[in-house]
Amino acid sequence: GGGGGGRGGRGAPRRPPPPPQPGRAGAAGCAGAAGASAGGEWDAVVIGSGMGGLTTATQMAARGARVLVLEKYVIPGGSAGAYSRRGYTFDVGSSMMFGFGEEGETNLLTRALGAVGKRLETVPDPTQIHYHLPPSGAHPGGLDVRVHRKYEDFVAELTERFPHEAEGIRGFYGECWKVFNSLNALELRSLEEPRYLLRQFARDPLACLTLASFLPSNAGDVARKHIKDTELLSFIDMECYCWSTVKAEMTPTINAGMVFCDRHYGGINYPVGGVGRIAEEMVAGLQERGGAIEYKADVVEIMTERAPEGDGSAGGEGARAVGVRLADGREIRARAVISNATRWDTFGRLVKPADTPQSERDFLTRYKKAPSFLTIHMGIDADALPEGCDCHHILLEDWARLEDPRGTLFVSIPSLLDPSVAPEGKHLFHAFTPDYVDRFEGLSPAEYRAAKEEAADEVVTRLEAIYFPGLAAASDFREVGSPKTHRRFLNREDGTYGPIPSKRPVGLLGMPFNRTDIDKLYCVGDSTFPGQGVNAVAFSGFACGHRALVDLGFEEGLPSLDGPFNKLLAAARGLV
Repeated sequence: GGGGGGRGGRGAPRRPPPPPQPGRAGAAGCAGAAGASAGGEWDAVVIGSGMGGLTTATQMAARGARVLVLEKYVIPGGSAGAYSRRGYTFDVGSSMMFGFGEEGETNLLTRALGAVGKRLETVPDPTQIHYHLPPSGAHPGGLDVRVHRKYEDFVAELTERFPHEAEGIRGFYGECWKVFNSLNALELRSLEEPRYLLRQFARDPLACLTLASFLPSNAGDVARKHIKDTELLSFIDMECYCWSTVKAEMTPTINAGMVFCDRHYGGINYPVGGVGRIAEEMVAGLQERGGAIEYKADVVEIMTERAPEGDGSAGGEGARAVGVRLADGREIRARAVISNATRWDTFGRLVKPADTPQSERDFLTRYKKAPSFLTIHMGIDADALPEGCDCHHILLEDWARLEDPRGTLFVSIPSLLDPSVAPEGKHLFHAFTPDYVDRFEGLSPAEYRAAKEEAADEVVTRLEAIYFPGLAAASDFREVGSPKTHRRFLNREDGTYGPIPSKRPVGLLGMPFNRTDIDKLYCVGDSTFPGQGVNAVAFSGFACGHRALVDLGFEEGLPSLDGPFNKLLAAARGLV
């Protein structure tokens, strides 16, 4: 997210130190004013301490750049933050963590932490998801499927449910493995940087060509090529929807390949102490390498100047980002500005309308805001859970409601993996469901509270009927968040989860990368390639950090190819 974490927080607000002089290490964590007057520009200022922003910041700091992160809230992490209540440590968003594997190239959280000398203890989850899906003629009691950590166990269970589709199941997921194995063979950095691309092509041309072949396709196209059973195709839709908030026909195959295979390759692993520990450790590593973070820092404007003509800037419209202005009137200058806010917030609120490039107006015609979430954080008696209960559940009673607001229900119980996040004899129970902010607008404070509680009661009643009997009676704590809560604390327009295609996309071809058409202004996070999800925004952070480091002269590039190549990328996006 662009600026915020959970409700309530750990960690005191910190003012940034003065930016260190070039070639000198800064004293991270000391108090002081920021800005050019305090000792020179920062190399980069990052707006928001979500996973994308922090990954960018730490990648750059690890290579010697002077980086300042500005966070509007009082803790880091955005939707990957955490907060504490009555002995419970609640994850603000998802507890299902990809990217903590030990091998290959897709273990992006392990790599992001390692870049700044950090590592977290994690607990392996034996089951990614336990699906509780609607009944059908073939499955009158409902479609019940567990996605096991071991791939062959998952395939065997799914084939048992759909024996006539045994070949189709292996065909579809086999295509996903082609994507994943290709990604896993390459160093994942900026696809906007031609020197990197040429190096990767020389390293493994087959992997590059395989990914290129899948770039324009969607998971639904691949699924229908192999599978005919409509119920199984609905299952594939849910497999995509649960992390992309769109069905398979709207989900790029490359994204699906990453998710559907990494859950078996690196696995789902929960960080001991809660998801918020990831951001806390990244911040510590950033500070140890001369970077800084300031909390309660409300950025209200990205400052721009007109770029000199013919200077070779990335954008063709003349504006250059030179720093940010805060709500308290301070101006902080930097050689590059990196926004971890959504594109709606970046170009609808922080960039002056006169400086908004046409490419960003075009983005709004190709993508729309995904819903936010209604979230219910509960503390419950440990013995209230069904025997053999898994950590993560997805529940739905009617396929027709899959994409409806409050249709699909999500549950995470991370204390099953890490008992330290709940008091003894208790479990932490997090239920959430997609919802829109307009349901909660225009209400008095009392009406708003009542609307939240009524919605939560309905969700709990449904959960009790499907799999968790006695849930309400077992609860000793409950706190409900609405899309307005997400908007307020995560500083995201309408509390949106991120962009989703307005029409059927051509794979990932329409998704913007990190550079924008304002020189030295970059975007990172779920509004950029490859999209939503913690591992996806970490990928975005690796890419953004690399592209900015090349542009600022910290890493070698190919200037002669840079301009023409990025014009080609822009033209390709314009075609879709």
